[in-house]
Amino acid sequence: MKIIKKDDSDFPEKLKNIKPQIKQIYIEGKLENLNEFGIAIIGSRNSSKQGEEITKEFTKKLIEKGINIISGMAIGIDSVAHTTCVQNGGKTIAVIGSGLNSIYPKENYELYKKILETGGTIVTEYSPETKANPKNFPLRNRIVSGLADGILVIEGKYRSGTTITGKYGLKQGKEVFCIPHGISNSYGTGPNSLIKEGAKLITTPNEIIKNFEQK
Repeated sequence: MKIIKKDDSDFPEKLKNIKPQIKQIYIEGKLENLNEFGIAIIGSRNSSKQGEEITKEFTKKLIEKGINIISGMAIGIDSVAHTTCVQNGGKTIAVIGSGLNSIYPKENYELYKKILETGGTIVTEYSPETKANPKNFPLRNRIVSGLADGILVIEGKYRSGTTITGKYGLKQGKEVFCIPHGISNSYGTGPNSLIKEGAKLITTPNEIIKNFEQK
């Protein structure tokens, strides 16, 4: 484990202007991953089968291009994105809402180890023994969006951590991409609302890739 304070020379540039400010981060794994190009893939904890399949498809295509995948190591879409990444030779960053000695959720402890074994990174702003607390997760999401160069929203309800992360991304000036959903689909209220606020509607991984290749 390494502790990096905001004034340290190796504190990630992407996190220096995040609000609320980050005083320090605790990391395991490769620090350099935090400065590389990455896309956050986020979605519902109570994920749908369709959402999981879309997550797998997009994750595989993005890591083929050498893009790091960032998420929050929650159950559901986060776990699918991380797992697909480690199973297919990609690098992934997990931003957690607890301390490094208190991995949450417990069922993802094996995933946590796999992320580190495959060259990924675990990062948190919470001291090692900090237990998971519901109030930590909305704040955690600003780090997910802060580290990302783009954010892909798979699915999520209107009032959800997924939507909060997307809103953080828009405020931070990040590219936010959303999978559209039918108006009667409760999983789609979050992505659809973000599209109304300026996120980009996409249906293929290549749209994300081309978006950044053109810049």
